[in-house]
Formats: sequence, C-alpha cells, structure tokens
Amino acid sequence: MNESRNRRTDWFSLTAPLDRRTYLLLGLSLAAVKYLGDVVSIALATGHFWKPTDYLAVTHSLFTMTLKGAPSWLLPALGLWTLPFMCVGVIFTLRRLLDARWSPWGTLLFFVPYFNYVFMAALCILPSADPSELGIETSEPHGRFLSSALLAIVAGIVLGVVMIALGVLLKGLYLSTIFLSTPFAMGALTSFILNREYSADLSQTLQVTICLFLFVGGALFLLAFEGAVCLGIALPIAMTVGLFGAVMGRAIANCGRRAMPPAAAALLVLPLSLFLEPAHSAGKILHEVQSSVEINAPPHLVWPHILAFQPIPEPQDLLFRAGIAYPQSAHINGSGVGAVRYCVFSTGPFVEPITSWEPGARLAFDVASSPDPLRELSIYSNLSPPHLHGYLRSQRGEFRLVALPDSRARLEGSTWYEIEMAPEGYWQLWSDFMIHRIHNRVLEHIKLEVDSGR
Repeated sequence: MNESRNRRTDWFSLTAPLDRRTYLLLGLSLAAVKYLGDVVSIALATGHFWKPTDYLAVTHSLFTMTLKGAPSWLLPALGLWTLPFMCVGVIFTLRRLLDARWSPWGTLLFFVPYFNYVFMAALCILPSADPSELGIETSEPHGRFLSSALLAIVAGIVLGVVMIALGVLLKGLYLSTIFLSTPFAMGALTSFILNREYSADLSQTLQVTICLFLFVGGALFLLAFEGAVCLGIALPIAMTVGLFGAVMGRAIANCGRRAMPPAAAALLVLPLSLFLEPAHSAGKILHEVQSSVEINAPPHLVWPHILAFQPIPEPQDLLFRAGIAYPQSAHINGSGVGAVRYCVFSTGPFVEPITSWEPGARLAFDVASSPDPLRELSIYSNLSPPHLHGYLRSQRGEFRLVALPDSRARLEGSTWYEIEMAPEGYWQLWSDFMIHRIHNRVLEHIKLEVDSGR
C-alpha cells in the first residue's frame, strides 16, 4: 500500500528519479497524444495530413508550402496545445538526468533545436546510476534573503540582457530562444542562486523571479532598447515561462552541491540554441484579418467612402492613445486598376496601388510601403527599437461590399500581413487583435459618413 502511494506521489515530483524505460514509454505516449492532436487540428483546419517528418522542417516555410490557406486560429491553437507537453517534457527530462546522475542543468538541452531529439534519444539509452550514488548531497544555505535575492536577480538580468543583445543586435532576429528558452533559463538561474544561498520557500522564489522580470523590463526601457508598449506585450509570455523555470531552478538547487559546477557551463547552451534555431524562411505565413459592419445604404452609395474618407476624430481608445498606429484619413489618386490610394495613419501613410476595381462590389490593393506600426511610449523622444522595422508587414488589403435585403450593405475589410517574430502564434494573437481594432475604426467611420450623408 505504501509503495503504491509513493508511486502515485512520484508522478507529481520534480526530482524523483525516472528510469530510462519509464522515460521512453512516457515520452512515446506523450508524443503519440501530441501528434494525434496536431493531426486532427491540421486536418480539420486545412484538409492536409501532418506527417511525423514535418516536425523536422522549418515550421514557417512548412505552413506556407504544406498548409497554405490555414485559418488564423490554427497557429495559436497549436502553440497552446504544445505548451503542456513542453512543460511535462522538461520535468521528465530533469528526473531522467537525476536518475542517471548527470547534471540537472542538462535540462536546457531540451530547448536546443534539432539536437534535442538526439539528447532525448540518448536519455532513453543512458543507464540509471547505482542506487547508492543517488543520495542527495545537502549543504545548508547560509545567506540572508535580501543579499541572496539581489545576487540572484543580478545574475538573471545579466543573462537576459546578454541573450537579447546576441539575438536582436547581433543576429537581428526575434526567435523563440529570446521569448522561451532565455526566460526559462533566467528564471531557473535566479531561483537556483537564491535557493543555494538562502532557504527560500516557493512563494519567495516566485516573488524574486517576478522582480527579476520587472527589473529586466525596466533596464531595457531605461537603456532605450524597448518602449513600454512592446515590453507590456512581451512580459506575459516571458514571465510565465520564467516562473516555470524558477520552479525547476529551485528543484535543482535542492538536489545538492553536485548541481553547482556545471551550472555556468550549461548556460552556454543558450547561445548555441540561438544560432541553431532556423530563421524565418523566404516564404512566410500570410495571415488574414477580416472585419465587417452593416450599413443602412445600398453598396453603390458606400463605394465612394471606401475610396476616400474624411478625417476621423482623434481616438479615445486607450490602445491607440498608448501608441498603436491608427488611421486618420484616406484619399486616392486616379481611378481604376493602377490608381494609388493613400491611407494616412498617425505614424505615416500606407501607399496602396489598386489591383482590383469593381465599383459597388470590391476594391483590392497591394501595400507598396507602410509606416511604423506604433510609436513607442518612452522617456526618450523618437525611440525606434528594431522590431518596428520590417518584423510586421502588411502585404495587401481588400474591401468587399455585399448587398443585403432592404437596400442595406455589409462592408467587409481584410488585411493580409506577415510577422517575423517567434513564437509566431503568440504575436499573431496580438497582431490580429490590433488590426481588428484598426479595421473597426475605419469601418465604423465609413458607416457614420454614409448614415449622415456626408
């Protein structure tokens, strides 16, 4: 009875050793469940069959080539579906390393692209250590909370700033390593140092980790590397992953002194992960955002207001007042295909060559040039962080008019855009939300113009 109860308890343990056979069986089971979920989701959304070998391909080009026309919800849904499997995989990997008496910091190899498959396969072969060698070598923490917390936070800040500088300034890309692997390692390192120096409980550990990310955000803000808007958007995902890392770091710290020597060397995995992670390929995912409004007028009366509309009053919406670019007016030079429409935003004009001209039915255009997507909130004037330049690109747009009964019309607006920041599913959620708000500002204004007869 006691043995059965202990086994049930082990399932929820972060540090109970996990032998290679159990690790293999659990890994295969989880992989099968994950794969089945991916297959069903992708088949329902696109009609395509997702093959196991597709995981080895570059995700972005794969979606473009194999899953062309995938609905906007698919990528975020697959990302959310992946998160619990990633967390469980990290925990099982830590336990397998402890069972083999390898450094628990080897868990970071779980995040290295391509190499992680080889690493997990090796853990399925690596034998368990002799039971007599699995005893935890304890050393009582002797530091004070404040000094230990400050030391831990400084270490986490240094790691975060170095990795962001390497990824964004040196490589010029916003990769998953920046938003997933690095926050996890920051949380783990901070928690590890805190708990090695001071006997902190879980609540204290998480509080210190939260302070770490607030300090990192503050440092990036004061160093003019980022503005308040994008820091606020990035913080939820970074802090969530960081808190999970903190839980793991605390577990590693409680594993004994043997975990200490490889700690610094293990962090070298992060730059390796950064440079192995594939950049977005030449073929990007084209996301569509569609919005609509019903207007009490026939399509032919709405058509002129699509081509050009009068200045829109300044917004009261907090999203736009925080710095997100918003539409102000529109005018057009010429008529028919080849005419150029200019939609003026708060940060500059969109230049839109007309590609389809169907009066009363459809107006389509490419985006030849576009302004910055936002003005960052900052204590510095004209702050221009790297992510404002080319990482979110509008490619084309379209207005459609659908005749409704009783001389009414439904006005639909679509924008197709690319985003070059990972994890793409997370940034797509924010981008879709903001583009919908931009659409609604234009569509509601057109409706007001038509209703008032201007």
